[in-house]
Amino acid sequence: MVVIRLRKVSKVKKRYHFRIVVCDSRISTSGRCIEELGYYDPTKKPPFLKINTERLDYWQKKGAKVSSTVAGLLKK
Repeated sequence: MVVIRLRKVSKVKKRYHFRIVVCDSRISTSGRCIEELGYYDPTKKPPFLKINTERLDYWQKKGAKVSSTVAGLLKK
């Protein structure tokens, strides 16, 4: 099953940036991904979100499930 979820990326502990990725649900969250769709930076004021909506729609049409966290970000 293919899932669209967040992956933590950071060089400093507790100052995380996130990538929005498409990956297999059996792979760990820090593992290899199929494609990167965008990124999310909650440390900025206001939090910064950039996502490629064309590719997001493509993967959803192919049957990829969106995680609850990513779905919440997309609603905002």
